[in-house]
Amino acid sequence: MKRVRKIITVLMAAVLMVVMAVSLTGCTEVDQVNHNISQEADNFNVTRRLEVINARTDTPLFELIGNFALTNNTENELVVTVELEDGTYKKHYIYLNEYTMYVVEDLSGSDVSPYHYEINVLPEQFQVFSLQSED
Repeated sequence: MKRVRKIITVLMAAVLMVVMAVSLTGCTEVDQVNHNISQEADNFNVTRRLEVINARTDTPLFELIGNFALTNNTENELVVTVELEDGTYKKHYIYLNEYTMYVVEDLSGSDVSPYHYEINVLPEQFQVFSLQSED
């Protein structure tokens, strides 16, 4: 009877070790690094460039450079949140559809103010028109 208990104990220990080994290999170093980078970006510590592009014509529509947090909402919009030097925050919404795409580039090697951000709306992509009153 003692021998059966020893065998069962050894088998249970072996199974436990296998389960622990399998569970530990599920979290790789790259998973941890990606999580840490995402968390740093959400805390406004990573300088990035966001570009919104018309996918049909390959023309850029919007560009934002700076430290910002980026999320998607249920209305198919990008929500860009920036922190200003005085501790206030601003939100920008970018509507996405089947003709728009976006790219986020990590620029964190740049030595810039953590409160700096720049938005470029490219007006040449919008139709210009004028209104004239009838006299």
